[in-house]
Amino acid sequence: MNMGYILRSSFLRGIVKMKNYVALLALISALFFGKDSELDQILVENTDNINLSEESQQEVDSLATEKDSLLAEWKVVVKQVEGLKIYNAQKRRQIKAQEERLITLEEQTRQVVVIQRQIPPLMQRMADSLEQFVNLDVPFSLNERVKRINQVRATLSDPRVTASEQVRQVLEAYNIEREYGRTIETYEDSIVLDGEEKVVNILRIGRLALLYQLKDQSEAGIWNADSNSWEEVSGYRIPVRDGIRMASKTAPLDLLPVPVKIKGGE
Repeated sequence: MNMGYILRSSFLRGIVKMKNYVALLALISALFFGKDSELDQILVENTDNINLSEESQQEVDSLATEKDSLLAEWKVVVKQVEGLKIYNAQKRRQIKAQEERLITLEEQTRQVVVIQRQIPPLMQRMADSLEQFVNLDVPFSLNERVKRINQVRATLSDPRVTASEQVRQVLEAYNIEREYGRTIETYEDSIVLDGEEKVVNILRIGRLALLYQLKDQSEAGIWNADSNSWEEVSGYRIPVRDGIRMASKTAPLDLLPVPVKIKGGE
């Protein structure tokens, strides 16, 4: 219960009792003494006392109101302090997390510097390995593949090209070489047959077989990796012809019997 309310209620009950007592005394005095002057004096004093009591009550009310106001302000301040404590604790956690993040970024920055220094020699080794692979691989689309490798080397030697672009071009060249093993294609090329250069149609089936067929379809053959030369095969003119049509997309894909050179035999 509010303390100010209790004080005001008690004081008001005291004033009422005082008024009753004064009136009773005035009545008794009038009966016993019967003097008007004395009764007037008693009434005047009673009035003064009542006025003083009212002034005291107003002061009590003012103090109670001030006390209630101060109490309300104190509660607001307490809530603000609690809020500030929570806010400060949250900020401390955020600052700690940011400091830990800065340490991680610094470590990553040092690692990036090391990686950047390792990229150029790594890209150079990858280009060398790619060139060696092409030289040892089945000789299809050689002009295109060698040109691609030369372009990669020129990129690696150009200081104006960023490290990321160098990496992109090297990886793209590797991806193109990888895709050769999963596709078929046909194109026209000049090859040496029996010591004579002839224009033929080439059929590549992944990296499984590299075949040729003369323009008049009178002869078909396969690349022999063991002898590093082209050699004629009999009985495959029609399958090679059909394969060329499939690769050029003039015929639907279908099963295709073709000769495959395996090390040590056919």
